[in-house]
Formats: sequence, C-alpha cells, structure tokens
Amino acid sequence: MLQTLNSLLAPAVLERLTLVINHVLSSESVATERLKPHAGRTLELAASAWPSLLPPPPVLAFRVTPAGLLEWCGLDRPASCDLALRVDAANPALLLARALGGELPPVAIDGDAQLAGDVNWLMQNLRWDVAADLERFFGPVVAQQLHRMGSAVAHALRSAVQGLGRVRPRSR
Repeated sequence: MLQTLNSLLAPAVLERLTLVINHVLSSESVATERLKPHAGRTLELAASAWPSLLPPPPVLAFRVTPAGLLEWCGLDRPASCDLALRVDAANPALLLARALGGELPPVAIDGDAQLAGDVNWLMQNLRWDVAADLERFFGPVVAQQLHRMGSAVAHALRSAVQGLGRVRPRSR
C-alpha cells in the first residue's frame, strides 16, 4: 500500500520540489550563472543506506536548462548522468531535522569535476531566504513572527531527533 501511495504522490511532490529549487536558484543570479555553462547535463540525487523498513525514495534526476535552472527528468531516469550525488540517509528523521536546521547532510559526489565543483559551491553558499518570501505574502510584521515560529519548530524537531539518537536501550 505504501508503495502505491508513493508512486501516486511522488510526481506531484517532485514537481513542487523542482519549483522550490528553481525559486531558490533564481533568487541569486550567481547561482544560475554557475549552472548556465552546464546546460543539458544531468544530475542524479539518490539516498544511500536507506532503512529497509521504509519504502525507498525515488532516485531524482535533473537536467540543467539553458537558463541555469533545473528540470526534473521524470520518473524515467536518463540512462547515464554527468554527476551523481549520494546522500547518507541511514537515519531519515535526523537527516530531515538537520535539513530543517540548515545543516548539509553528508554527500558523496561522483562525476564531472567542473559540474561537481559548481554544485558543491551551490550547496555551500545558496540558502533559501524564507523570511523574504513570507514578507512578500504577509507583510514584515507577520512574516517575522511566522519565521520565528518556524525556526523554533525546526529547532525543537532537531533537538528531539538528536535526543532520540542519544537514547540507549536498557540492558537487563
């Protein structure tokens, strides 16, 4: 049942994820300028060490557009990719909590050196300015409160997951 739900929801979620990624990329002209020379090249993002009890997430494939943005390749991945990114997902909850806190996960990169260098630069330097986006919709006062609340929730989730990671089962 989870597999069926996953196959139904995955395309819609991945299309929205692509929109968010492109929104963040287009907010910084240096980001799109770094990707423009790689137009037509493909990136593959996969989770490694995923827990076997959970349905595996799909491998994501993106193509760089001439505008320096990303285009999701769909569920049918290209036969080969120019750059493969493998995210250590042995603990998905901790991975999510760290991502909410702005911490980068451990990533193994394999493929074209120039593209890898530019993607690594983007991962190190590009950040989503959530507060600025909230301000456009709600105004500065409400946006500031929403941003604080979201940051507090992310911090609480991160702390809870880290606390769970430190709990050790009792031996009898």
